[in-house]
Amino acid sequence: MVQLVGALRKELADSLSTCRVLVVGAGGIGCELLKNLVLTGFKNIEVIDLDTIDVSNLNRQFLFQKKHVGKSKAQVAKESVLKFCPTANITAYHDSIMNPDYNVEFFRNFMLVMNALDNRAARNHVNRMCLAADIPLIESGTAGYLGQVTVIKKGLTECYECQPKPTQKTFPGCTIRNTPSEPIHCIVWAKYLFNQLFGEEDADQEVSPDTADPEAAWNPEETAARATASDQDGDIKRVSTKEWARSTGYDPVKLFNKLFKDDIMYLLTMDKLWRKRKAPLPLDWAEIHQLSEFGILQRAALDVEEVSGSGLKDQQVLSARGYAQLFSRSVETLRSQLAEKGDGAELVWDKDDPPAMDFVTAAANLRMHVFSMNMKSRFDVKSMAGNIIPAIATTNAVIAGLIVLEALKILSGDLEQCRTIFLNKQPNPRKKLLVPCALDPPNASCYVCASKPEVTVKLSVHKTLVQGLQDKILKEKFGMVAPDVQIEDGKGTILISSEEGETEANNSKFLSEFGIRNGSRLQADDFLQDYTLFVNILHCEDMEKDVEFEVVGDAPEKAPAPSAQEEGKSVANGNKDSAQPSTSSKAAAEQDDVLIVDSDEEPSSSNMDVSTETGGLKRKLHDAETGETASKRKRLDQQQQQPADNDDDIIALD
Repeated sequence: MVQLVGALRKELADSLSTCRVLVVGAGGIGCELLKNLVLTGFKNIEVIDLDTIDVSNLNRQFLFQKKHVGKSKAQVAKESVLKFCPTANITAYHDSIMNPDYNVEFFRNFMLVMNALDNRAARNHVNRMCLAADIPLIESGTAGYLGQVTVIKKGLTECYECQPKPTQKTFPGCTIRNTPSEPIHCIVWAKYLFNQLFGEEDADQEVSPDTADPEAAWNPEETAARATASDQDGDIKRVSTKEWARSTGYDPVKLFNKLFKDDIMYLLTMDKLWRKRKAPLPLDWAEIHQLSEFGILQRAALDVEEVSGSGLKDQQVLSARGYAQLFSRSVETLRSQLAEKGDGAELVWDKDDPPAMDFVTAAANLRMHVFSMNMKSRFDVKSMAGNIIPAIATTNAVIAGLIVLEALKILSGDLEQCRTIFLNKQPNPRKKLLVPCALDPPNASCYVCASKPEVTVKLSVHKTLVQGLQDKILKEKFGMVAPDVQIEDGKGTILISSEEGETEANNSKFLSEFGIRNGSRLQADDFLQDYTLFVNILHCEDMEKDVEFEVVGDAPEKAPAPSAQEEGKSVANGNKDSAQPSTSSKAAAEQDDVLIVDSDEEPSSSNMDVSTETGGLKRKLHDAETGETASKRKRLDQQQQQPADNDDDIIALD
């Protein structure tokens, strides 16, 4: 007779109480997951999160209360979870998982890793660390009412980076408010600003500088003190952005100076943010309009031409002054529309509403100018501005529960029972909200988990700096943290060293100065990630405008399977012992700040290639005419024909 401890077999319950697990992230999914783990019987948990608690987190991250604002998420989550199970042994780290202290040996301390992250770079890093350490990883994500959980196991399943990901469309709140680095960050900020001034106010859409940014203050006490101080009234009564705008009569000049001068000057006082970034440049209304009397007349005519010129005016990129004028006119128009609707009225942003679109275009471009980005045309801004999908607490809760169910399968040794599970917004034709799919095998062309990772990069060797190769290609594109690069030229020339100062003189030189030409081959190593990547250079003198490099096919061509003799020579990421198939599972990641969707329609839960961006994972429910789809649906049909007691991956709605 099977012995039970609660709802679990005794052997499994004993395993839960002794195994060590790592949770990366203590946000929306992370809070629910930590609570579920201790209530299920997990006793030894370590949690890491760099972030601090913001008031906008409180509506869905239930381990936090208002008194916790400004404090470490990991530490407060630990304290709250211990109230559910005081005997649990929980260790909290207020730190980044990408810190070199958390190396491969650190990851080998755990039987299982579960991701609940808010950015792709960290998810890529954890994926590689788990591959190198040969540790199971569970990856997950949420996007509004949609969610996904999948398991990654080295040698048996796809890794997180096996399939190319679309451009990331989710962004942490502090990036939007403090340190935008891409035009889309500024466009999201401008849409938030529209709602704060003219629409329905939302605490998740704050546009003022984030004083509790973890990057701005690394000392948790200092961050907490600053957040507490900002929450105290003192002699100053804090008012909402909309209330302040109303008190000025929606004066365009006062709005302009607050948003693009005063707030930017305040950001500059957070000096830690600008040690490795270019600092923003405040804009003053009077200064950009300060011309001689003759100049004013000339300039006024030019502004009219810039804003409403003939031809494809939507594709014109104006000057900062031109966008300041557009900002002023759009504010006046929206103010009039709001007044016509009466007291308490709200406007709804619509990209097809000219004044609303003008406002977002102007505000976004002025912020781009402040942060030294190339400004965009109205056409470009409109094409990039989509719907914002909010984080849903219920979705996070469902996904966190599914993570635990997959973890129980792994710890029971039933990896073959693990599934990728999709949470749909509406039941599918079979009345299923949760749809399981069999895990896919590794992609032989993956530049991370293949036996010999290799990519071909097209660039101009005469225009690409060594610094650009390091920052934009190896770090940003291929997710390396501290790359070392040598040229395979027979001499082993060191191009980039992770040792500080060792190859700094190379940074300002072009690749061609080191003899790199078409067909050259580089070996890039990241010893922290235990990761080696071979880079083949394809020289192209004339790249497309604004394109610095391209990854050919965005993934290497599938190489023939190595022979038995070659296998011994292949460079596998991870040590030799871990090169064999292992049990590494893939965990979910959450980005519950912002999700931008390209179309007005919400993503369908049943059509092909729907992407839950927060986890960076792609739905693979392809058309039945393709071979892959047919096999997958056949597997699903077979599962659904089994007796109900075996169908424990599916919840049906009657």
